[in-house]
Amino acid sequence: MALGREVLRQIHDRMVSIARAEGVIAGRRLRIDTTVTETNIHHPSDSTLLGDGVRVLTRTMRKIATIAGTAGARLRDRTRSVKLRILEIARVARCKSPVTKAKLKQRYRQLLASTSRVVGQAKRFSVDIAQGVKQAVGVLPQLALDGLRRELDAMVPLVQQVMPQTRARVFHGNTRAEGKILSLFEPSTEVIRKGKAGRPNEFGKMVKLQEAENQIVIDYEVYERRPNDADLLIPAIETHVAKLGRTPRLVAADAAFYSAKNEVTAKAKGVKRVCIPNRSTRDPKRRREQKKRWFRNGQRSGAPDARGAPASRSGDTASTAAAIAGLSEYVAGSASASSPTISSTSASLCESSQAPLIVRPPPPHSPAGYDGGVLLCAVAIVRSTELQFCAEK
Repeated sequence: MALGREVLRQIHDRMVSIARAEGVIAGRRLRIDTTVTETNIHHPSDSTLLGDGVRVLTRTMRKIATIAGTAGARLRDRTRSVKLRILEIARVARCKSPVTKAKLKQRYRQLLASTSRVVGQAKRFSVDIAQGVKQAVGVLPQLALDGLRRELDAMVPLVQQVMPQTRARVFHGNTRAEGKILSLFEPSTEVIRKGKAGRPNEFGKMVKLQEAENQIVIDYEVYERRPNDADLLIPAIETHVAKLGRTPRLVAADAAFYSAKNEVTAKAKGVKRVCIPNRSTRDPKRRREQKKRWFRNGQRSGAPDARGAPASRSGDTASTAAAIAGLSEYVAGSASASSPTISSTSASLCESSQAPLIVRPPPPHSPAGYDGGVLLCAVAIVRSTELQFCAEK
């Protein structure tokens, strides 16, 4: 059976309760961080988004014409002219002179005109099917025809949303159009800037990861809209208390989570040491405190335990984020083709306190189309002091 969001959440909560029962986590420490789970899309540009819309709509209308014949509106294939406009835009966009800007606008006008005609044609096809002008012979072909109509009705509003954002950017210089779409196939994708020099823009969803001792992730969340990191700290402490039954003695996070209000509120809730750096402070006392050993130990990535546990590599954080993000319906939604399943044997083992959840990361040379889906398996505890996680497609 396919796993949904609630089932995956229950499995993860059970995993945390096993870790707590085995003494792997005690709740004395809390570390929180955010990362980006990228969606499987090509680099978005206005011209390629319009091209995607034309291609999908034309392909769907071609299937309708194959089933229903020539009745009603006729199909005019504009994919070739649209491809030529996209190639011309790509060539012209390489130059930055004022003359080329005028040419670029002209090419975009032609592309938008072609896209508008295709959208209008798709609407007529949908109306013809709804009114019975385009019909199929037989029950199964008619069901297929109705399904193709639903595909048109779902894609047309997205293409119509891309068109005004293209006009706003190309002709008016507005790059912050309301409700901007970055992919017709993953419309919920956001542009997220985390300040990385190598990757200034990432396209996907923000994921919160919350750890206790021994790098055990006790909570995760995939956000529909990117929140401010500073707004996540106090709710994370409350979640920690709810799951582990105690206030953490030490809370660690990066500078994005800092605010004076957060620090005061955390200490009011019983947190003794708040290891969140304030990069903009000029207070000598605060700077000295941030250089103390306990503060630097708390800031060590992947080492909330100050007894000398080795710091994790950056790749470990990325793989953990991908695995945990797979436990959300957002990521699991793309796994409809792979259908992550769990056997009845594994499900019964999950009910036992002797069976932590173990996952193995995907092989380094996974076949194209690997979507990061997670097959969850329960196995016996290898050590009483450690839980291991692995993911298996």
